[in-house]
Amino acid sequence: MSLFSRDVEKIRPAKSLKGTISVPGDKSISHRYAMVAALAEGTSEIRGYAASQDCHSTLACLKKMGVKIDERGETVRIHGRGLDGLKPPPDGVELDAGNSGSTMRMLSGILAGQSFRSVMKGDASLSQRPMSRIVIPLELMGAQIKTGEGGRPPLEIRGGSLHAVRYELPVPSAQVKSAVLLAGLFAPGETQVIEPTPTRDHTEILLEQFGADIGRHQRTIAIQGRPRLEAQSLQVPGDISSAAFLLGAGLIVPGSDLVIHNVGLNPTRTALLDVLVGAGGYIKILNIEMVNGELVGDLHVQASRLKGIEISPEMVAGVIDEVPMLAVVGTQTEEGFRVRGAAELRLKESDRIRTVVDNLRRMGVEAEEFPDGMSVAGRQKLRGADIDPQGDHRIAMAFAIAGLIADPVKPTRIRSAQCVNVSFPGFFKTLGKLAG
Repeated sequence: MSLFSRDVEKIRPAKSLKGTISVPGDKSISHRYAMVAALAEGTSEIRGYAASQDCHSTLACLKKMGVKIDERGETVRIHGRGLDGLKPPPDGVELDAGNSGSTMRMLSGILAGQSFRSVMKGDASLSQRPMSRIVIPLELMGAQIKTGEGGRPPLEIRGGSLHAVRYELPVPSAQVKSAVLLAGLFAPGETQVIEPTPTRDHTEILLEQFGADIGRHQRTIAIQGRPRLEAQSLQVPGDISSAAFLLGAGLIVPGSDLVIHNVGLNPTRTALLDVLVGAGGYIKILNIEMVNGELVGDLHVQASRLKGIEISPEMVAGVIDEVPMLAVVGTQTEEGFRVRGAAELRLKESDRIRTVVDNLRRMGVEAEEFPDGMSVAGRQKLRGADIDPQGDHRIAMAFAIAGLIADPVKPTRIRSAQCVNVSFPGFFKTLGKLAG
């Protein structure tokens, strides 16, 4: 039996991509809305909730702690239990985060403030990802946390009476920042987090929307403990991290002309647009509005002649999820693609540095791997190949884009293709629609 005989998606070259589409709801925002809504008083309605497996792992964990959740398509109604209303999971029941590092890291902050013991586990991929970055600050606040070997999942959390801290992040991480701020909800006094560089601020925005007292001064974010959170009516914008793959495709497939509706344009998430426009990409922002404290708009992209793309260590945090796609786009630029200071990529759903470089080489691309990054030569012709994304959704989508511009003699075949459901269910159908 061929290794690629099951769960394989064939990608053939596209003459152009044209159309107007929407992308799934933002994963980062959906996770956060669900978690905070569960702690609020009253029933929150969340429209456009992400259909991804990751975000439904968050809902499943909340349900196991007594939160009533009604799901109708992309609309989710969460009946909040108040700050102290979560119930311990039934005896012997573990909270399963699946593949979602966001679920595990951020929900740990909430569990740290509970008076009961809980255990969180993940799938094989998540079980290899270190969790010490959240364990350290949460233990400083008073939680007791046991981990698996090497600080990896599962996590056994004994929460309870927390105290406020002033914690300086050793490296930029929106998830660690969020875990500390969410734990700070349960700690009397003011909890402060100091960032080395700004990271996505969805948690701060939504906590303010729900009624928490949030302070921001330069690199410090503060939260006053024990607030009364009130239920909200919320709209999740389209996920710019999902739109990124369509933007990349639109820029490098000749003759392409796309409009992507209702994309979240939070300034802490739009570094990708700066990078692509700076490389000569035609990307225009249309119809901007503010929804629940988040900027939302439409993106118009057309095929473009691109210069080189270089990501410095200072830029990495802003485009960390988009590096696989940028590496593929870099093969079609004049000067190629280069990133350094991105060792964090080795700790994602796969070792994204090695996996990207290995698969680029399968497609005949000249690429070099560094301990903390990679370099990809520009102006290269790609050949169709069998791609192993290592079960990583962002790798699978990036190389689907590569398949659209590969030599037509052999199609590109993406193994474990359904891993894209982690963030973008229907991704391949969307590409097919745009390619006609």
